[in-house]
Amino acid sequence: MPAALTPDLSESQLRAHIASARRIVVKIGSSSLVNADSSVSPEKIDALVDAMHARMSAGTDIIVVSSGSIAAGMAPLGLSQRPRDLATKQAASATGQVHLAQAWGASFARYDRTAGQVLLTQADAGVRERARNAQRTIDRLRQLGAVPIVNENDTVATSEMRFGDNDRLSAIVATLTAADALVLLSDVDGLYDRNPADPTARMLTEVRSGHDLEGVAAGDGGVFGTGGMAAKVSAARLATRGGVPVLLTSASNIAQALGSADCGTVFHTRPASQLRAWKFWALYAADAEGVLRLDAGAVEAVTRGGTSLLAVGITSVEGEFHAGDIVEILGPDSEVIGRGEVAYDATELADMCGKHTSELAEDKRRPVVHADYLSHYASRL
Repeated sequence: MPAALTPDLSESQLRAHIASARRIVVKIGSSSLVNADSSVSPEKIDALVDAMHARMSAGTDIIVVSSGSIAAGMAPLGLSQRPRDLATKQAASATGQVHLAQAWGASFARYDRTAGQVLLTQADAGVRERARNAQRTIDRLRQLGAVPIVNENDTVATSEMRFGDNDRLSAIVATLTAADALVLLSDVDGLYDRNPADPTARMLTEVRSGHDLEGVAAGDGGVFGTGGMAAKVSAARLATRGGVPVLLTSASNIAQALGSADCGTVFHTRPASQLRAWKFWALYAADAEGVLRLDAGAVEAVTRGGTSLLAVGITSVEGEFHAGDIVEILGPDSEVIGRGEVAYDATELADMCGKHTSELAEDKRRPVVHADYLSHYASRL
């Protein structure tokens, strides 16, 4: 088992933790899966699978988060550049998913391993029961000896309901499946303080907090991808917020990344501000069904931590939510404070706003959002 994560781990100790991790999410970018003409590259995928099989043979569970469905659909559809409109992206994804899934399946079959495809949208992660179902599917695939291949379902996701890039998806999957580590693979061997093509660029070997990122210029995605280094850094910090350490490096370094982990950039977790799985889901994956606006006193109370939200501190209610839904919590100047699971329907809560507990009916004296189901952004990314 990997050593327990503590705030004072050295860089070498964190790398040792990743090297001994028993469950790893490996995210692979589009450019690492396709050729220059956007066709799926069996050779690239075979090299990735070779390294993953070696690690799995040593007893590690691996969950793959694979980009590439849109890129893989471009050549079969005769597209010379990545589509910009949603309908063509979805058409390319529908075509590319077939080619990509076949390539993953054929490559793992060389080692008598079965691959199972799991397609997710933001809506799947945003609804708790659907998120649980996705988690159970991934767990069952692993129990049956299959390798889960997770991808965003671009064929049905709308522009308003997307993860935006598979880097963020991989961070959410890593946290919700309680992974011991997340390995982010792209075409760059680590995080540099500026464009790696600049001869004066310096690679950061570890990131402990946002202070280490001051002055770092991370670029956007390339011709095939949507993520880019900025998205990877954001995803890495999101995963560490959920207690999952991250190794960021190039796909060409996969054997080393899944071996000694002595390459690329590692991102430390921050145990003092780690969120348990429910609070992580509520903050970063769940769909918010409404809004609660608080006065300054209530903001101070809930951000101190450990305090439930009472009706007296709520100034207004927006949306048509129901008891058990996730709501956004805003301060008096519309600043985002956090999120929580509300205990009342919007209609009954509207009549409770601003009232002290003693002024409410007996059946409405419980907290509006209990402290156990309230998470704030005081230590946000």
